Amino acid sequence: MLLGFILAANAGANYNRNQAVPVEKVVYGAVESVREITKEELIEDRNRGWKVFGGALIGGVIGNQFGGGSGQDVATVLGALAGAGLANRSASAQQVRQYRIVEMMILAESDERLMVIQDYDPGMVFRAGDEVRLVYLSGGQVRVDKAM
Repeated sequence: MLLGFILAANAGANYNRNQAVPVEKVVYGAVESVREITKEELIEDRNRGWKVFGGALIGGVIGNQFGGGSGQDVATVLGALAGAGLANRSASAQQVRQYRIVEMMILAESDERLMVIQDYDPGMVFRAGDEVRLVYLSGGQVRVDKAM
């Protein structure tokens, strides 16, 4: 019976190898195949608004140095708009963060095939033939570790 169980655990997952968490069950098996994959995630710059505000403020201060009377007011407004525009262009709205993940096909002792996708851990590199344990955590997460 082919049973595909997929879990995408990224760096922001709420499981850490050095953290105690409740375990629902443990299943033992052997790795049949391993494939390393890269996963990209777009993140938004939360400081973008402050950068644009700062650009407008600096542009307004610089613009205020020119002209006199109503000309100075116009120069201040134009400086603020130019500063905000430059800051907006230079502040990248989105950044790409790349994660390494591992896809494993595991033959469990019950003769079921399980597919697990989890974050890559350089301290625990898997190869075909490795004896492993699938740790089912509360909250529906699964983690594969080498069986010692």
